[in-house]
Amino acid sequence: MSDPESLPAFLREREPSDRTEQAYPPLPEALVVPVYDNHTHLEIAHGLDPIDYHEQLDRASAVGVRGVVQVGTDLETSRWSAEQAAREPRMLAAVALHPNEAPVYDEAGGLDDALAEIAELASWPRVRAVGETGLDFFRTGDDGRAAQYRSFEAHIAIAKENGIALQIHDRDAHAEVIATLKRVGAPERTVFHCFSGDAELARICTENGWYMSFAGNVTFKNAGDLREALEVAPRALLLVETDAPYLTPTPFRGRPNAPYLIPHTLRAMAAHLGTDVSMLAAQISSNTELVYGRWDDDPVQAS
Repeated sequence: MSDPESLPAFLREREPSDRTEQAYPPLPEALVVPVYDNHTHLEIAHGLDPIDYHEQLDRASAVGVRGVVQVGTDLETSRWSAEQAAREPRMLAAVALHPNEAPVYDEAGGLDDALAEIAELASWPRVRAVGETGLDFFRTGDDGRAAQYRSFEAHIAIAKENGIALQIHDRDAHAEVIATLKRVGAPERTVFHCFSGDAELARICTENGWYMSFAGNVTFKNAGDLREALEVAPRALLLVETDAPYLTPTPFRGRPNAPYLIPHTLRAMAAHLGTDVSMLAAQISSNTELVYGRWDDDPVQAS
């Protein structure tokens, strides 16, 4: 799963221009109160010395990141995510077709079949979310939007049918994502993954009880809008994530990201909010379990 040529095109575009010069950062100081990584892509190996997902999880455990939500973006990565979560107690899975992938499946005449397989995977016990799905008008033009809408609405229905969370990818489409959720009805537990909006979007999420998951970019110098949104978001609706191997937090921006780097993002969030790191970690850990359930259910091999 780690060969860059096997990745969807939208992920290949996010690869560093010179991967041979990339190296994973050192382990941070461990958190006293552990948290979870709400969204990661451990099937993608990055950097000078790629780390397999077992070591990634070991490193995460060592610094107080007790579990991850491993997220699919197409059929291959969704299958992989579901299969590994079925065996690995530190991993839960989310399965979906990324909005940029929906037009690709549609053009090949396979969107309905792909959605049917996502629906089947969503029934596995340790698949606890449908995602990442949503709308992305940054990379997909007008000709692909109908497929994105059809896929997004189908994913919403799958999440509701299985009583599991929805993880939303929203890029350059805030108003359209909100309108879709309100028109068809959002699942009870809806998460804006890698929250990319401003304070106004945070207010809308708050009014609707939608969770906001902040990634390493909230630490970037130019991310004032994200920090303003963080101030608006109620603590009961906060989550934290890596979106690894992307969006590595300051001070390691540009190097490969990994779940074990969550402490940097969490500490930056706490500092901006003027709150105790352990108190924020306890709140976010509780929020995450409310969204996905517990990680310590016995993994069993899915049929």
